[in-house]
Amino acid sequence: MLFIVADDLGYHDLSCMGSTYYETPNIDQIAGEGMVFTDGYAACQVCSPSRASLISGKFPARHGITDWIGAATGKTWSDAGYNTKLMPPEYNHRLSNEYITLPEALKEAGYKTFFAGKWHVGDKGSWPEDHGFDINIGGWDVGSPKGGFYAPWNNPNLPSGPDGESLTMRLAQETADFIKAHKDTSFLAYLSFYAVHAPIQTTHEKWSKYRDKAEEQGIADSGFEMEARLPIRNVQDNPIYAGLIETMDDAVGLVLNTLKELGLDENTIVIFTADNGGVASGDNFSTSNLPLRGGKGYQYEGGIREPYFIKVPGLTDGGLTCHSPVSAVDLYPTILDLAKVNLRPEEHSDGVSLLPLLKGETIPDRPLIWHYPHYGNQGGDPVSIIRLGHWKLIHYYETGLEELYNLKTDLGEQNDLAVQHPFQVKELHEQLFNYLHSVNAKFPEKDPNYNENKAKESKKYREETLLPNLEKQRLNFLSKDFNPDNDWWGSAVTND
Repeated sequence: MLFIVADDLGYHDLSCMGSTYYETPNIDQIAGEGMVFTDGYAACQVCSPSRASLISGKFPARHGITDWIGAATGKTWSDAGYNTKLMPPEYNHRLSNEYITLPEALKEAGYKTFFAGKWHVGDKGSWPEDHGFDINIGGWDVGSPKGGFYAPWNNPNLPSGPDGESLTMRLAQETADFIKAHKDTSFLAYLSFYAVHAPIQTTHEKWSKYRDKAEEQGIADSGFEMEARLPIRNVQDNPIYAGLIETMDDAVGLVLNTLKELGLDENTIVIFTADNGGVASGDNFSTSNLPLRGGKGYQYEGGIREPYFIKVPGLTDGGLTCHSPVSAVDLYPTILDLAKVNLRPEEHSDGVSLLPLLKGETIPDRPLIWHYPHYGNQGGDPVSIIRLGHWKLIHYYETGLEELYNLKTDLGEQNDLAVQHPFQVKELHEQLFNYLHSVNAKFPEKDPNYNENKAKESKKYREETLLPNLEKQRLNFLSKDFNPDNDWWGSAVTND
């Protein structure tokens, strides 16, 4: 079994998902040979909670990791001068060792388990090897590629290769080597890319390809507009980010080719998804998720809806599409079901097996829940969300107000129907908070240091200074004279 998780990859960041700018033929192959879940979701709009949910089968409100590990909370947040109306609550900083995780369940069934790449679900003592992975290559405390995407990098669990080596390709090669060594046994190869997380970096060759492509497609006069808190990108034309995506796709191709060369492609389940929406705002303002609203850190579909593909040879041949809402927490029971391993409903308590959907059958409607009582670095609000059927309710903790969207008719979340449908709001609100209280979810509190005048000054800066600076940076990335440094983030340096 091959399980691939991309970092910060947007719903429309693949050519098979509608991008006309990024090129991803290898990932597209997984979609073409598998089932594409059009309404597939990450468990959170930021990384650590989502990643904990993938291997625990629990929504973040239940396992308690509700923000990226390292984010400030409470008085520490307030004293740091973020100047927000609320102080985010405390959260767990590591996944509980008491849980029986997906790799642990598979190990008990005789699987050899392997992890490569980004972890960010706890510090030492709560690394991959502490949660069921026999082998850990590159997984540790942090969520970004320390030292960048080209060697030398700074990772205690992955020694650097020769200068200029691609971290993304190295992780793929390690995964391929593991598969070759364990081709005669049942295995879980969990490839968790650091790409396409910031810092976005690529080679001169790939940058040049996508710079020219942007010019051929026509460079828009502007690439950003204001969301509620920050500017947000509304075009896909960042050649650095496009190159980073293509490198990840090359890496996926390396692993898929290894399966084919070994004759394992016809009996290996392949899953591909991501941990949260594409970074349209904040960080490196890398991509656009339109027509979905928002992006990483946001409460809107652009922050939580993901590429979500499952390929099961003999079951999904020819490619299938499913429109049922599904979540990252469903992958744990689904994998056990596909592997004919007994389900563990007491562990994957928020997930359900998607095997019926893969067979062309149906599953009952059930609520999907998100609990993010924090401020996203990218401009999102402290919220809790529930989706049931086509209805999506967002509860805002700053104001207590709620928005209601019909995703069947308004995927871009432009038409709030809360006033028109008060009964629907009441029903969803009750279901949402009954769940949150049942798992002892934590909630934000008012920040006594909040200053309205400072907030107005910050808003003015973002509109009058940050926004035009981002437009200048965007054009600089697309300039024929663009040169980030002498060796393109180290990619041009090799020890031949």
